[in-house]
Amino acid sequence: MTRPIDSLSPAPAQALSALSEQAIATQARKAEHIRVCLEENVQSHVTTGLERYRFTHCCLPELAPADLNLHTTFLGKALAAPLLISSMTGGTDLARVINLRLAAAAQRHGLAMGVGSQRVAIENPEVVSTFAVRSVAPDILLFANLGAVQLNYTYGVEECLRVVDWLRADALVLHLNPLQECVQTRGDRNFRGLFDKIAALCNALPVPVIAKEVGNGISARMAQRLVDCGVGAIDVAGAGGTSWARVESERAQDPLQRRLGNTFANWGIPTADCITSIRAIAPQVPLIASGGLRNGLDVAKAIALGADLGGLALPFLQAAADSDAALDELIKALIAELNTVLLCTGSAALRDLREPGILVKAGAGME
Repeated sequence: MTRPIDSLSPAPAQALSALSEQAIATQARKAEHIRVCLEENVQSHVTTGLERYRFTHCCLPELAPADLNLHTTFLGKALAAPLLISSMTGGTDLARVINLRLAAAAQRHGLAMGVGSQRVAIENPEVVSTFAVRSVAPDILLFANLGAVQLNYTYGVEECLRVVDWLRADALVLHLNPLQECVQTRGDRNFRGLFDKIAALCNALPVPVIAKEVGNGISARMAQRLVDCGVGAIDVAGAGGTSWARVESERAQDPLQRRLGNTFANWGIPTADCITSIRAIAPQVPLIASGGLRNGLDVAKAIALGADLGGLALPFLQAAADSDAALDELIKALIAELNTVLLCTGSAALRDLREPGILVKAGAGME
């Protein structure tokens, strides 16, 4: 029997006494991020743009459930469904429980998973175990994670190799978060010269690098520059889901930072616009759609627009905060929703969703 997350106690204060001030601050921030996302309304008021599209219903699909195939591959690894448990957390006792629950669910259902930023583990190696999930998920497609901006704050290839090795990860996510850093009290805001550093990192690492925003989107122009640097995949993480400006505003003690968070709470490029614009200029780059996806219908629309995987964070966080059973129920629902889209569009496989006329602009005439 699993316990709800709120029944677990954080690390005792004496265990933190030997840590650096920076490490303590980072761990506190990670704990606050979980609390704020679970307890406060920090959703963007911008929509994902997916509501502008609808599937053409097929009243006689000539298919049975046994004909439907959700299997796919991403970065060379097979997945049972096109679902990514998006990067969320790590660094605290609560985060460890969440990550283990998420990873075990990913293993059971054949999904991909990313962990939250491992900067806290670089600062305090004692919390490496809060990210280590291979013991429960030996086969999943697993992504390590660091902030790209940290390449301007003493981090380099060595630190990136370390977080990949700690996880035995299949790829490294470099998250791009200028707005969050602007709103965050004492945020790291020097983003100068990072394209060259990312290119050098892509050349040096033995695993692919995934460029990921954190909820404000990646434009086609930025995607092209990142591809030119050598990134192996892009996660658009567009506007329409959790607003990290809102999250940091909720945490802010400084009135200026709180104001910045409120002013820019709805900043960003909607997820659907990111997908279509990137696909227009980079038809082959492996592409993850995240940012406001909440159900299997959203994932199916993202795939029909050109994404390879759909990433969800908040729904998985909420389920993991409850129990393993809640996670299984969520995943089964997502898969049932995806299969329903396939059957009701007459599509046997995911690739068929991209056939002309399957997904149309809402309000457009249907033949």
